[in-house]
Amino acid sequence: MTIGTGRLSQDVGDTWPKVLQHNYQQYGDRRTAMRHKRNGIWQPYTWQDYYINVKHLALGLLSLGFQRGEKLLIVGDNAPQWYYAELAAQAIGGVSVGTYSDLTPGEIGYVARSSEAAFAVVEDQEQVDKLLDIKADLDRVGRIIYWDYKGLVRYDDPILMGFNELLHLGEEYGREHPDAFEENVRSGSGDDVCAIIYTSGTTGDSPKPAVHSHRSMRASADFCLNLDPWHESDNIVPSLPPAWAFEQWMAIGCHLLSAAILNFYEKPETQQEDTREIGPTVVFYGARLWENQASEVQARMLEADALKKAAFRVFMPAGRKMAELRARKQVPGILLRALHGLANVVLFRPLKDSLGLSKARVCYNTGAMLSPDAFKFYHTLNLPLKNLYGTTEGGLLTGARNDDIREETLGRPMEGAEVKITDQGEITYRQPGVFLGYFNDPGKTAEVLMDGWFHSGDCGSVTADGHLVLFDRLGDQVLLKSGDRLAPQLVESRLRFSPHIKDAWVFAGPQSEYASAIIVIDYVSVGRWAGEKRLAYRTFAELSQKPEVYRLVRSHIERINRDLPVKARVKRFVNLHKEFSPEEGELTRTRKLRRGFLEERYGNLILAIYDNKDEAYVEVEVKNRAGQAVKAATAVTIESVGGVG
Repeated sequence: MTIGTGRLSQDVGDTWPKVLQHNYQQYGDRRTAMRHKRNGIWQPYTWQDYYINVKHLALGLLSLGFQRGEKLLIVGDNAPQWYYAELAAQAIGGVSVGTYSDLTPGEIGYVARSSEAAFAVVEDQEQVDKLLDIKADLDRVGRIIYWDYKGLVRYDDPILMGFNELLHLGEEYGREHPDAFEENVRSGSGDDVCAIIYTSGTTGDSPKPAVHSHRSMRASADFCLNLDPWHESDNIVPSLPPAWAFEQWMAIGCHLLSAAILNFYEKPETQQEDTREIGPTVVFYGARLWENQASEVQARMLEADALKKAAFRVFMPAGRKMAELRARKQVPGILLRALHGLANVVLFRPLKDSLGLSKARVCYNTGAMLSPDAFKFYHTLNLPLKNLYGTTEGGLLTGARNDDIREETLGRPMEGAEVKITDQGEITYRQPGVFLGYFNDPGKTAEVLMDGWFHSGDCGSVTADGHLVLFDRLGDQVLLKSGDRLAPQLVESRLRFSPHIKDAWVFAGPQSEYASAIIVIDYVSVGRWAGEKRLAYRTFAELSQKPEVYRLVRSHIERINRDLPVKARVKRFVNLHKEFSPEEGELTRTRKLRRGFLEERYGNLILAIYDNKDEAYVEVEVKNRAGQAVKAATAVTIESVGGVG
């Protein structure tokens, strides 16, 4: 299957700084490029603001000795300063290296050392403290620049510098070298390395540094914009910083190419309400976030008054029926249209507004397949949610047109892409968005990149009409003793749709005898349920082990089991005494399970499940945000699920 890369009709430059320069010349201070909510007020930034900040920051870095090809480490939550820093480094021939704000000092140190970062731009006192804690191990990092000054006034380490001071240095450098910035931007090329993006770390002990050029990043952004054009009036609220590849392609690439408006929430705790205020028109979330939102609605409906429950029971089936007819391109009858119109007013519009989706016209699910239940939920609300498939190393590969969305597929490959399914069922492909390799690791690169073909590690197939179907990670699929195949991600995603289950890990044990699950309850919704049942509890651990909660979780598993092959159904389960945590290494920062780590950490629990024990004693070493280790231990109950063959 070979098709070619689409390009936007307007030539705006082959690097992101050139595109930014074009937007500055085109719009100046007449159009808003970004908004950032500060102290309850949305502060606008024009394309002139964006450009001038990038220019002065880049010149400031030059004045400090930043060299072409050097790496700039960026650590923090989403904010305009992150984007200024990335574009500034790229404008002077440098490379951005982004990472998440909740990493431990050791994890940040690994990224800084493995990428050979020469400078760091960080958000606040917390990130400064982390880097100062490991300063002795960061021999290459010459300066640490921070953009949030709170709590840092008395810090006097010479390695530190405030963001505004660096901008001032850049202004002075610009007066002495009036053409330096423009010459640097002009000399940039699409083939220049622009970013090192770390993988999520699901398959190994440490995330791997994937090297991308402007050209490879542009290919994925172009694909999105050809699939669903963005407009200057579109509003986007990024959910994660550009340490995530999808944010690089969309919040940086598509934003620059379309001149749409980026909106940054005030803080993580206000993300949902701030998003609701903006009402984004283009929305791209990982599967976990889509599923969590859908399950939250289910939980709210369980606690709603009788009138709202009745509306939900009556109108949701009408919405599902309308969605099915749309998918089959059939015309609904008069009665269904009338009922659906009423449902829109009474239920669907208020629901979409509460989720910040009232104005959404483009909706992408990214990172993993969405559960069928969650997919149907959003299409019932008449949201055009579609799956995209891409990887940090391989770039974006597939997506569906709005008139060809299917819940079980990921759409067709981009133009210029070639896809092959190996004899083992692995998805391999080559296209312009594939990375250049892992930084300083030709051995690892050779394992996944062969003659230009990227080996994704994902298992899938291609339909007769060219749609990609994803099953699971190749290494995660399990061939059970019965001969049935178990795809853990499919079962896990369906479990997470349940209003009382926050997370689930499905596995088949040391002999692949049958499927079992470790369940993480949703503490908020289960707590409310427990309150209604007058169940007393003090902690998460205590609530999770209540017999009544086990019966509640079992009912959800039994419902999921009905749609699975008999031999692949979940037979035993445990309610874990705690939530899975990225800080403890159990999840990636994008909330994917790190299965190898979980198998090692909970090895004794897995053995107890398959030894048919009714209880296991779990003791794990937990790391807090400062990286300090403390012990957590408790006894957990192991139960069986009825009606399993």
